[in-house]
Amino acid sequence: MVAMEQSVLCRDLNKEFGSGDMRTLALRGVDLEVHPGQMTLLVGPSGCGKTTLISIIAGLLYPTSGEVTVLGQPLNRMRNGNLIAFRGKEIGFVFQQYNLLPALTAAENAAVPLLIAGWPRAKAVEKAKSVLASVGLANRVNSFPRQLSGGQEQRVAIARALVHEPRLLVCDEPTAALDAQSGQTVMELLRKVAVQPDRAVIVVTHDNRVLKFGDRIVTMSDGRIERIEGRT
Repeated sequence: MVAMEQSVLCRDLNKEFGSGDMRTLALRGVDLEVHPGQMTLLVGPSGCGKTTLISIIAGLLYPTSGEVTVLGQPLNRMRNGNLIAFRGKEIGFVFQQYNLLPALTAAENAAVPLLIAGWPRAKAVEKAKSVLASVGLANRVNSFPRQLSGGQEQRVAIARALVHEPRLLVCDEPTAALDAQSGQTVMELLRKVAVQPDRAVIVVTHDNRVLKFGDRIVTMSDGRIERIEGRT
């Protein structure tokens, strides 16, 4: 059993796409630990394997070889319904594109994970409103995505990712579509409301302006981890 001071433990992760002459090595022997109570930033050039790595950690891809343990569970050995259920309960996702449903209000969008989990609609929306308030959108809970700025839409997406209280939050380029000020606001919010003693936060970013928000900076190059800076 993996000690729970590690939210994520990757050992010798390799990921290949394609075969033969078209084979691409996206990850090459990656070892990584991610700890709760910290924000870990994954940085590096496009195509270096960052998104592949977080996709494996989040249970969206299987590694070709190696081990990935998340919150004590060996994800590379989980299949089908068990993996989907684990992901829905324990992992939250924030993407570069907000992926909000245009016909739903901010509160309804934020409530989606709870509705999928079977919560009664009224209870789910009420919980979503409280989380929206925590990200500064108490006065926009009934607004539709088209009525929100990009920064506000990303805050709705953060609320949606946190509404079910996951123990791992995975963010793929959350500031890429935002101007500098909105990006800073989003990262400040992630530090304030997402980083908790029992939750690990992983952020993939190309934005050097947000590096100051990370507890650990993991630099990747050509499918490998080049260096890790910050506290363990």
